[in-house]
Formats: sequence, structure tokens, C-alpha cells
Amino acid sequence: MRLRGASAARPGAKMGDLMSSPGAAPGPASAPGRQQRVVIVMPAYNAAKTLEDTFRAIPAGFFDEIVVVDDHSGDDTTGLAQRLNLKAIRHPHNVGYGGNQKTCYMEALRDGAQIVVMLHPDGQYDPQIIPEMIRPIQEGRADMVLGSRMMTPGGARRGGMPAWKRVANWFLTTVENLAMRRRFSECHTGYRAYSRRFLETVPFLRNSNGFVFDTEVIFQAVHFELPVVEVPISTRYFEDASSVGFRAGVVYGLGTLWTALRFLLHRGGIVQSDKFRR
Repeated sequence: MRLRGASAARPGAKMGDLMSSPGAAPGPASAPGRQQRVVIVMPAYNAAKTLEDTFRAIPAGFFDEIVVVDDHSGDDTTGLAQRLNLKAIRHPHNVGYGGNQKTCYMEALRDGAQIVVMLHPDGQYDPQIIPEMIRPIQEGRADMVLGSRMMTPGGARRGGMPAWKRVANWFLTTVENLAMRRRFSECHTGYRAYSRRFLETVPFLRNSNGFVFDTEVIFQAVHFELPVVEVPISTRYFEDASSVGFRAGVVYGLGTLWTALRFLLHRGGIVQSDKFRR
């Protein structure tokens, strides 16, 4: 997925209603023993080249619905999602990666999701891992699951992650762990799963509309004492996969450090933040 926006609009729907495309299909029959409703959300921006392949790779029986949110793409992302019979929402203007996720999660909650999986539609993350992503939530061990590219030694490098991104990932994750007093292997993955309780507890609508949204929800998970589990994943970088350039990466890194500082100031009772209040 191109990390700039997402949402495919349902024809004739109001933005306030987060309209769905007609005939949006529920997922295939549930996997044996699965009772919790699973909704996969795809924050998309110019994802027409990769959306279908990503969708076809999702294992059958592990979801009830797929929601594609197109952040005002310049290509046929919305039309393709509708032709694939997926629920599609299109933003009338681009709001950014974090803003896209807000629409994704609100729509999933409205549709009764007990578990929400965020899967980028660009094929960078392996959809076959979805059963492992949702299992800790199904078993009651987690309210947030992070797919970590760093749990398998050398995995990120073999997947094609640039060296500067690996170094930045390690540095920022180290700082975040110190601030949160945790030992996450990676805090910068875009492959995540959330319980309904998580999304109803964490004030994610107050978060950034940009990339740092992902950082903020991890700090919120720790602040609200919601259990987080990591699972190892593989990733691959290729021409049509989303990629954050160096300049955007610097802005994101500074935003991450600022989030860590705000977390510490709030926890210390020095400066309160609405992002850590119900």
C-alpha cells in the first residue's frame, strides 16, 4: 500500500455515514471454532497495482469482512475494490496514513468487529500470517498484536529493508523501550491486529493523521495497560510497495521522539496530554 491515504467510497453514501460499496461481501465461512467477528482493514493510497494480489493471498476462513479505505487515490483503487466485492470507502480528499486508519477502525467497529487486522494492500506484508496475528487476541492473551520484522535475526535484511531504515528502526525502538520500560523487538511495523476493547479504550481519534499514528497507539497501549504480543513476520520491499523516503522518515523519527517525551511528561504529571486520557 502507498502510505498516504486510504478509502474507497461507496457510491451515494455520505462521508458521515462512511458509505459502503453495494454488495460488499462478508468473508468466507469461519474457520472451525472461530466465533469472534474478524474484519480486515486496508488503508490504501494508489494501490490499484497490488490490491488484488494482496486480497487473493488472504487465507480463506479467517475473516468476515474486508474494508478498503482509499485516501483519495489518483488511480482505480476504489473501483478495483468494488469489483472485488470488498467494502470500499473513498475519502473526498487526502487526509494521510493516520487519518486513513481512523476511518478504517471506525468502520470496523460500526460493523461489529471483535478483532480488526490492519493489512497494507501493497503486498509488503504476508497475508498468510493473519491466523497467527489474530490468535493471541482470540485466546485472550492480547489486545494488540504487532507483526515484528525483527524477531527473526536477519529477516528484515533478507526482505530488502534498506540499511538506513534498519538502523533507524533499531534506534527508535530502543528509545521507545526505554521510555515505556518494555522490550519490544520492533515498534515500527505496519502489520497489526487489535481487539475491540483496544479500539474502544484508546483515544485513537485524537492521534496524528500522519505516520506517527502508529507510534502513538503503542504508547497508548502501554499507558492503558493493554496487553501487547509480538509475532514474527516476513516482509518484502519491491518497486510497487509503499515506501517512506528519507525526508518523511526524519519527520516520522522526530514525531516518534516527541511522542515518547509527551508520554513521559504525562506519566510524570508534568504536562498532561489528551492522547493519554479517556
